Formats: sequence, C-alpha cells, structure tokens
Amino acid sequence: MPVSTFSQRNAVILLIIVVVAVLRLLSFLDEGPLAYFTPLGAMALFGAAHFNGHVKPYAFPLLTLFISDLILSFTLFAAFRTGFLYTGWYWTYLAFVLMTAAGKLILKKITVPRLIAATITATVIHWLVSDIGACAVENKLTFAFYLDRLVTAIPYELRFLAGTAFFGAIMFGIFELAQRKYTSLKPAR
Repeated sequence: MPVSTFSQRNAVILLIIVVVAVLRLLSFLDEGPLAYFTPLGAMALFGAAHFNGHVKPYAFPLLTLFISDLILSFTLFAAFRTGFLYTGWYWTYLAFVLMTAAGKLILKKITVPRLIAATITATVIHWLVSDIGACAVENKLTFAFYLDRLVTAIPYELRFLAGTAFFGAIMFGIFELAQRKYTSLKPAR
C-alpha cells in the first residue's frame, strides 16, 4: 500500500477523533445534562476499530484526550487541577486504554451488533474503573463506599452510554460513507 494512502486514511481517522474531541470540549460549556454526554468512549472505540497496529489505536486517541483534558484543566476546571490535570486522571486514562483494548477485540469486524456490544462494554469499563479512581482519590477504598459510588454514578454513566452510542454512530457512519466514496480510505487487505 502506498504511503500516501496510509497517511490519508490515518489523517481522516485522526481528524474525525479531533473534531469529536472539540465537541467534547464544547459539551462542558453547558453545565446541564449534556455536560457528561461525552464522546470519550466513542473516541476509544473508533480509534481501536480503525487504526492499524498496536500503538496507533491507543496513542492517537489518548493524545487527543490528553490535549482536550489539558484545555479543560486550564480553563473550565482550573479549580480542580492538580498539576497538569485533575486528581485521579490516571483512572480515566486506564479506563480509556481498557475501552480501546475491548474495542480492538470486539470490533475486529465492524457490524451494528458488535458496535452495540462495544458501546455497552466501554460504558461498563468506564463505570467500574472510574469509580475505583473516585474512591482512591477520596481515600475511601472500601467495598461499601465503592458500591455507593457505583449507584451514585448511574445517571452519569447513562449519559456516558448515550454519548458513546450517539458519537460512535456519527463517527463510524461518517467514516463508512467516506470509505465508500474514497476507496483510498479503505483498509489494506
């Protein structure tokens, strides 16, 4: 496969992730219910499904997440910043890596049922791992407190699920249409 085809495909995949990351930033301007209607899971799944290799599916979406987190950390969430990012950021990034790994396993072949399964799996991973982080940050690493956090997080995770499904449908749909129109975006066989 020519280098230009490889670069075009990756550039378009990355552009879609960056555009959605910008939408993530804009969603936090509204402190209402859309604040946690996030494309985070969709970014992980989309990168996992479309980037080739072992590094790019993790590196490019993680870098995009990091840059958007930096922007949020120094603007809207400056009061919560510890160092460059927020307290417990590594739990979110661990969840992101695990969502990407799950996406790589589930989305080897992209179909609607697999995308639904990956969306649900990503949400469960985010829910379980993020709440461990919340407990660790509060120095309350007890099973009872963790269960309480899980229950408390249900409304947020439902928005996470909806955001992952919504943005995932947009990202996967746009890229599928683009691949049909521009054959250079199709993966090498």
